[in-house]
Amino acid sequence: MPMANSRETCADRGLCRDHELCGGCVYQGVPYEEQLKNKEGEVRGLLDAKSINYGEFLPIQAAPSRYAYRNKMEYTFGDEVKNGPTTLGMHPRGRFMSIITVDQCQLVHEDFNKILRATLDFVESKGYSHYHKKRHTGLMRHLIVRRGVRTGELLVNIVTASDGGAAVGGEVFDEAGYAEMIRSLPLENQVVGVLRTINDRLADAVYCDELRTLSGRDYYNEEIMGLKFRVSAFSFFQTNVEAVENLYTYAVSLIDDFEGKDAFDLYCGTGTITQVLARKARTALGVEIVEEAVEVAKQTAALNGLDNCRFIAGDCFKVLDSISDKPDVIVVDPPRVGIKNDALDMIIGYGVDQIVYVSCNPKSLAENLYYFQYYGYRVDSVKPFDNFPGTKHTECVVLMSRVI
Repeated sequence: MPMANSRETCADRGLCRDHELCGGCVYQGVPYEEQLKNKEGEVRGLLDAKSINYGEFLPIQAAPSRYAYRNKMEYTFGDEVKNGPTTLGMHPRGRFMSIITVDQCQLVHEDFNKILRATLDFVESKGYSHYHKKRHTGLMRHLIVRRGVRTGELLVNIVTASDGGAAVGGEVFDEAGYAEMIRSLPLENQVVGVLRTINDRLADAVYCDELRTLSGRDYYNEEIMGLKFRVSAFSFFQTNVEAVENLYTYAVSLIDDFEGKDAFDLYCGTGTITQVLARKARTALGVEIVEEAVEVAKQTAALNGLDNCRFIAGDCFKVLDSISDKPDVIVVDPPRVGIKNDALDMIIGYGVDQIVYVSCNPKSLAENLYYFQYYGYRVDSVKPFDNFPGTKHTECVVLMSRVI
């Protein structure tokens, strides 16, 4: 599928069939230039409200593509109306007990829509029940599709309850039939793995009590910034590969000189920035609380032949408090809640000349920058990135310098 031009408007493609119901794209029908202006204005407003003195506010970076950019989708089985036919897709706005089928989504590659529709048809043909959130009964729970954008590999993971029990009315999922059906679909990308996750927990969320490989393998390959990754079924990985590559390239370029120095990449996820830093730095340390992400980072570093970077799993403050390493430069990429004060104190205490802050939440970014500013750091530049067109989300990259 050709990449859509980032300047396309919804009028170029037409509004999504489900734009009035689906809660995913809040900017449906809004011209892209206006979306960018709104997001840029939101970031400025949040920083100004916290009295952040930024030296330079750079224009927002448009996404490489407005459409088909998501490399992962997690769909839910349910119904749109009580006791109605089974649906597979997303929650409508404000209706958390309902699910609408979203097999014409514009944010994913068309292969995702084909897999969703084929899966729903398969379930309907078998007469399988969907999971009911209040009764805690039903066989079918979720469908997860993941794609290697640079490799053209697809991983399909069907999530169900255990076979045969009272909670599923004795139903048994046809694993062989489902795997064969998925493999036979006429897709542009290649299905490299069909998986089944068993989840018997009560919460309406994806948990893995057991993972079965029905066909192929349990991971797909991806490449970012010249690094090779093996992404497993439940590994965290950036959702928009091309956009995040632009963001990471820019973020690393802000560091004046880290050749031969020691670098910390805090909240490192699967370690992309850590490994980019390791190409020039003397050492690079990645810290991440999600253990599976750390395991992926370690495997990836070995795959890429990088022996000067290491990764530690754990809470950022606790890890930093337990090691004697001292960095020359720090990159932080925290989750949406931002950085806790105890970790901020540790980071500020190192007294490094430059800190690069990668943010996925402008609100928590403004709060953290206020703390950095109060304790001796100057905000040199702020640049927003629109990595998720059509949605409310905005990323930012900030460069800070120590002044006292």
